Amino acid sequence: MFIAYAAVAALLALACAGSAFMTFTRNPQVVGSMTKVGFPENRLPLLATAKAAGALGLLAGLFVPALGAAAAVGLVLYFAGAVIAHLRVKDFELAPAAVLTLIAGAALVLRIASA
Repeated sequence: MFIAYAAVAALLALACAGSAFMTFTRNPQVVGSMTKVGFPENRLPLLATAKAAGALGLLAGLFVPALGAAAAVGLVLYFAGAVIAHLRVKDFELAPAAVLTLIAGAALVLRIASA
């Protein structure tokens, strides 16, 4: 189970790090998506920081199981919140957030199973 967690955590951490970078640099696609759901642009650094912290926590979870589980929980909540935000404004372009919610859930289950 640990190898599966390591693989899922590494891929999810890479995706979150890339997303955090795009959010920090105010990529037009990210800004457009946030505008659709009504998220204030001046708070984008908070979201980017949360994603970066989740990525680091997943990788730290390779050595500290509780930290990996906490990071996975945080990412599940973050991406579930993103799905809800999209649904709230009837924006059905939520596949990336939904997929990342499921992957974060898988990371959580695998981290707990391999602890």
